[in-house]
Amino acid sequence: MKDASKVILVTGATSGFGKATALYLAGLGHKVYGFGRSVESTSKEAGGNLTMMRMDVDDSASVNDAMGAVLAAEGRIDVVLAAAGLGLGGSVEDISIAEAKALFETNVFGVLRTVKAAAPAMRKQRSGLIVFVSSIGGLIGLPFQGMYSSTKFAIEGLAEAMSMELRPFGVDVVIVEPGDFATGFTANRVKAAMSEAPDSEYKETYKRAMRNIEKDENSGYKPDVFAIALSRIISSRRRKLRYMIGSPLQKSSVFIKKVLPARLFERIMGWYYTGSR
Repeated sequence: MKDASKVILVTGATSGFGKATALYLAGLGHKVYGFGRSVESTSKEAGGNLTMMRMDVDDSASVNDAMGAVLAAEGRIDVVLAAAGLGLGGSVEDISIAEAKALFETNVFGVLRTVKAAAPAMRKQRSGLIVFVSSIGGLIGLPFQGMYSSTKFAIEGLAEAMSMELRPFGVDVVIVEPGDFATGFTANRVKAAMSEAPDSEYKETYKRAMRNIEKDENSGYKPDVFAIALSRIISSRRRKLRYMIGSPLQKSSVFIKKVLPARLFERIMGWYYTGSR
């Protein structure tokens, strides 16, 4: 039923999109389980509809234990929102392999652990919804956000494939692609050590790009806009594969990329973010 209470799991529920969405959905009467690695002990919030539990998406045992606890308590999983993620700023050349691996561990393998742990229960019950949080940066590579964009490009391909694999079992897969939002993501973004170094060859363009990126993020939509959009997706009877959530300008940039010659679009993006062509 469209308005029936659902059992909803949200990763990254201690901040940003995850926190806003978990609280909003719990307020609507859904039974929400919010996960985060910084949660010290299980607790109830939002009138008892939101249960906060510790789960580290970088740890397979932690993910499997949390999923098992929910299934033991509820007997089903209706929705999974894979919202846990990190940011990393820096030129591709300056980012170390260790920094790149740490980002992929959370943004790609953390998502993979989460959806793999939830899929068997959804297949068995012949219903469910898995929501991958990608980004408009998963459709357009951005300067000095290349490693972050690459994790979101990976999520796009993973979700497309999983959608086709799970559809025969009655399980929907959706990709949400937010643009700039004013969340804690900006303040928590990791900066590549080499790009921050005074002798980096990219120092000036990196600083200009990050100023522009962070300005757009800080003036972006509030995370409640994301939460409301997610609620509508969950309630929808006929879901699309992709939903872009952002300003009209950001959404139009994806269309413009498709119609302009690739090098021209690249020059426009380079000028916008770094002032260079």
